[in-house]
Amino acid sequence: MVTNSPTEVKPASRCRRLLLSEMPSLIGSELGISKWYVIDQAQIDRFAACTHDRRWIHVDVVRARRESPFGTTIAHGFLTLSMLAPMAHEVWIDALEADAILNYGVERVRFINPVRAGARIRNSIKLVAIDERPNGTLVTTENMIEIDGETKPALMATMLTLVAAGRGPT
Repeated sequence: MVTNSPTEVKPASRCRRLLLSEMPSLIGSELGISKWYVIDQAQIDRFAACTHDRRWIHVDVVRARRESPFGTTIAHGFLTLSMLAPMAHEVWIDALEADAILNYGVERVRFINPVRAGARIRNSIKLVAIDERPNGTLVTTENMIEIDGETKPALMATMLTLVAAGRGPT
C-alpha cells in the first residue's frame, strides 16, 4: 500500500541541479518521486470537456455511484497519462541544466488500476537509458503512477524525453 511518508518524496528538482553529463551514472536509479496530486471531479470534468469523452463512468457521479463497479466516477486513463509531464518536470526535468527539453514519446503504456475521483496519485521515476542522437540526447524513464492507499499502480509507462542539442556554447 502506498502512503505519503515524507521520506518517500524525493524529487531531484527539490534537491539540486542535474547535469546531463552525470545522468549516465544514474541509469538504473530512481530519479525521484513526485508530490501527491489530487484528481478531483472538477479536473475529470474539465478533461472530459476538452477531449469530448463524456462517458457516464467519468462524469455522472450519481449513476457511477449506483452502477459503476468502482462505486464512483473514475478519471480517464489519458488524464492519468497526461500527468506524466508535470510530474516529470517536478522530479527531474526542471532540475536539468539544459536549454530545450521536448516530449519525444511514450511507449509501453499500461492502464492497470483506475483512479477514482478524489484519489491522490504520484509518479515514481526511474532512469533506464541515455542515448546520444544527432539532434540531442534521448532520456528514457520508467514511470509508475501510484494511487494513495492502493497496492496496484494506476499505470506504467516508458517516457522518452529529448534534451535538444544547443546551437553552440552557452
